[in-house]
Amino acid sequence: RIFVLGIGFFTLCFLMTSLGGQFSAKRLGDSPFTIRTEVMGALESRGVLRRMSDMLEMLMKKMDILARLENSTDFHKGDEARFPLDRFQPAAGLMERIQAIAQNVSDIAIKVDQILRNSLLNGKVVEGRRDQCEVPRDPKYPDCAGKVEWMRARWTSDPCYAFFGVDGTECSFLIYLSEVEWFCPPLPWRNRTVALPSPPPLPQVQAAFRGDLTRLLELIGTGKESLSFMKKRIRHLAQQWLRAARRLEQKLKGRQRDQKHILIHIGFLTEESGDVFSPRVLKGGPLGEMVQWADILAALFLLGHSLRVTVSLKELQSHLGVPPGRGNCPLTNPLPFDLIYTDYHGLQQMKQHMGLSFKKYRCRVRVIDTFGTEPAYNHEEYATLRGYRTNWGYWNLQPTQFMTMFPHTPDNSFMGFVSEELNKTERQFIKSNKVSSMAVVYGKEASIWKGKEKFLAILNKYMEIHGTVYYETQRPPEVPAFVKNHGLLPQHEFQQLLRKAKLFIGFGFPYEGPAPLEAIANGCVFLQARFNPPHSSLNHEFFRGKPTSREVSSQHPYAEDFIGKPHVWTVDYNNSEEFEAAIKTIMRTQVDPYLPYEYTCEGMLERIHAYIQHQDFCTTSSPPLPPKAKSPAMQSPPSPLALSPNATHLVWSPSAIRDSRAWPPVDSLQVWVSETRHACTETCRQRGLVCEPTFFRFLNKKEVFLQLSITCDSTEYEMNHLYPAVAENVHECYLQKEPLLFSCAGYNTKYRRLCPCRDYRKGQVALCRDCL
Repeated sequence: RIFVLGIGFFTLCFLMTSLGGQFSAKRLGDSPFTIRTEVMGALESRGVLRRMSDMLEMLMKKMDILARLENSTDFHKGDEARFPLDRFQPAAGLMERIQAIAQNVSDIAIKVDQILRNSLLNGKVVEGRRDQCEVPRDPKYPDCAGKVEWMRARWTSDPCYAFFGVDGTECSFLIYLSEVEWFCPPLPWRNRTVALPSPPPLPQVQAAFRGDLTRLLELIGTGKESLSFMKKRIRHLAQQWLRAARRLEQKLKGRQRDQKHILIHIGFLTEESGDVFSPRVLKGGPLGEMVQWADILAALFLLGHSLRVTVSLKELQSHLGVPPGRGNCPLTNPLPFDLIYTDYHGLQQMKQHMGLSFKKYRCRVRVIDTFGTEPAYNHEEYATLRGYRTNWGYWNLQPTQFMTMFPHTPDNSFMGFVSEELNKTERQFIKSNKVSSMAVVYGKEASIWKGKEKFLAILNKYMEIHGTVYYETQRPPEVPAFVKNHGLLPQHEFQQLLRKAKLFIGFGFPYEGPAPLEAIANGCVFLQARFNPPHSSLNHEFFRGKPTSREVSSQHPYAEDFIGKPHVWTVDYNNSEEFEAAIKTIMRTQVDPYLPYEYTCEGMLERIHAYIQHQDFCTTSSPPLPPKAKSPAMQSPPSPLALSPNATHLVWSPSAIRDSRAWPPVDSLQVWVSETRHACTETCRQRGLVCEPTFFRFLNKKEVFLQLSITCDSTEYEMNHLYPAVAENVHECYLQKEPLLFSCAGYNTKYRRLCPCRDYRKGQVALCRDCL
C-alpha cells in the first residue's frame, strides 16, 4: 500500500511540474523567444498529458489484478499471517481516488489541448509576419544582405545569438542586425520603445590624490605567486610612492582632474594564456613585466582613479558585460570603463569575447608592450601586403596606444617603471662601503652563463665574481667554481649585494630589463657588450616575430644612449684587450648612485597623469586629404609652418592659429629633413630633440616641401611608413595616405624623410617642456 501511495503521489507531482512548466511561459509576443517556446511546447504538453493518463490507467489495472489475487488465495487467512486482510481494506478507496484523478487529468488534457490549438493559430499569424520580412535595400547599409546571408547559415554557431532573440526566422536576423549590431536599418513595424534607453552617464567625479595604498593591495587579490610578488613590491616602495604623490599634487596646484574608471586586465597571468610567470617567480624567471605592472597599479591608484583588477578570463567577461556564448556578439551594455590597461594576451582575449564592441571601444585600450610595436606592423593591411605581419602586430590601434618599458621609439608611449631612490644617508653609506674588486653578473638563469668562460676568466683576474643563479639541488655546471653564487635572492638582499659591488656586468641577455637601472641607482658601473652587427628580427631569434624592425646595438640601449659613461660602458666583448682595459678603468673610476628622473616614482606619476589627461584616441584628428587626380594636395589650407631664422628647418609660425587642446603643444614642433640612412628618431636625437608622431599631420602637405626648398616634379599619396619623404635624385615627393602609418621608425637609402621633432623636459623624454 505504501508503494502504491508513493506512485500516486509521484504521479501527481510529475503532472503538476510538467503542466506548471508549460503554463508559466510568458504570453505570446512578450519576447522573441516566446512564440518558439509556445509552439514547440504544444506537442510536448499534449504528450505529457497522454503519458500521465496511460500511467494512471496502468496503475488501476495493477490494482485490479492485486484485488483478484486477494480473493483467489489463502494468503490472508490464519492468525499467523504476516499481512492481515484488514491492511488491504483501503485498496478499494484508493482505486476510487485514482479513477477520480484519471478523470480530472482527462478533463485537463482536453482544456489544455484547446488552449494550445488557439495558441498555435495565433502563433502562426505572428510567425507568418515574422517570416515575411525582406532584406532592405538601403545604400546606407551596404553590408546588410551579406550579414543576413551569414546569419542564415551560422546563427546556431554561437549561443549568444539566441540570447539576443535570434530564432532562425528572417525577421529575427534583421532585428538582431539592426538593434544589437548596426548592419541593417531598423524595421518600421518594430516597437522602438521596447529597447531600453542607454543609462545616463555617471556624474564626473574629481580625482584626488590618495595617501594610503591598503585598498590597492586588496584590489590586487591573492592566489598567485605573481600577485604576491607585486604586492610585496608595492609595500616595499610605499613611502616613496606617497612622497612622490604629495610632490606632484603640489606641482599641479589643485588642477582639476576627472576621475577615470579603469580596468586593469593582466592577460599573461590568466590560466588561458598559460600563466607562465607565476610558477617562475620563485625560480629566477623574468620579473620585469611584473615589476612594471606593480608600478602601473600603484601610480594609477595614487592619482585617484577608480580601478578594477582582473587576472582571469571569467572576471574579464563579467566586468565587460560579455553575453553568454563564444564571443561573436557585442556587449550587452555600454562599456563601463573609460580606460583599459592590458597586454597582448589580454588584447587577444578582449577581441575574442567582445564581438563588434571591440572595434567600437578599442580606442580606450592601452597595451603594455615590453618591446614596442611599430606602425608598419600595426596596420593590418599594410603589414600583410609588405611582409610585416607577425604574431603580435596588426591591431590597427593608434601606435601611441602601445606603452613600452623603455623609450625605444616615440611611435609608442613610454610607460616605464620605477627604481628605488636613495636618500642622502644611504648614498653616503654606499660610497663608503663599495668594494672596488667586487662584480655581480646580470643573469639568474644558467643558460646566460654558457660560453662566457673567456670573459669570466679575464674578469676573475681583477675582481671577485658573484652570481644569483637559481638552482634546486645541484649547482649549474655553466657557473664556474670561482664564482660565488648566492642563488635566487629576495629583492631586498639583491639590493644589498648591489650596494657593495663595484661592477654589474651583462653578457648580452636578458635585453632591456630593470636590473641595470637598479644597479646604477645603487652606485654600480654597468658594463655591457656592443653588438656588431646590431641585433634585430633579421638576424636574431629572440626578436624574430616581434612587431618591430628596431636594431639593438647593445644589451641595454637605453642605458647606452640616455645614461652613458661613467655609469655605463659599452665595449666589444670580442676584443679581449678592450674588455680588459675597460675593467681596469672601471675599478679606478668613482661614480655616485644615479637614477634618471623618469624612472623615479614622481617621474612615472607625472607621465601617467599627462597621458590620462591629454591622450584621447576616441576623438580622431582630421586625416590627410584623399588623393585626387594629378594634384592631391593643391586645395589644402596654407601651411601653419614657417622657416626658422637660420633657414635650417621649419617651426610653427607665430601668425598661425594654435589649438589650445592640441597635445603636445604645437609650438614645440620643429621640422627637419633626414639623411638617406637615418630614421626620424635618429634625425631628431642628433639635434637634442625627440621625434613626435602626432605632428606628422602638419607635415603631410605639398607646401612643406616648397618651404624647405625641395623640388617636386611629382607628388603622390601612397601608403608607406616612410612617408612623407622625397626621392631627391628623381625629384619625386610622397605624402602619407594612411594616418596609422605615420612613423618615426624606419629608413631607406632612396628617401630623405620629413621629420617632426619636439623638445623634451630634462630627465623626462616622454613629455615636452610644456606638456605637464
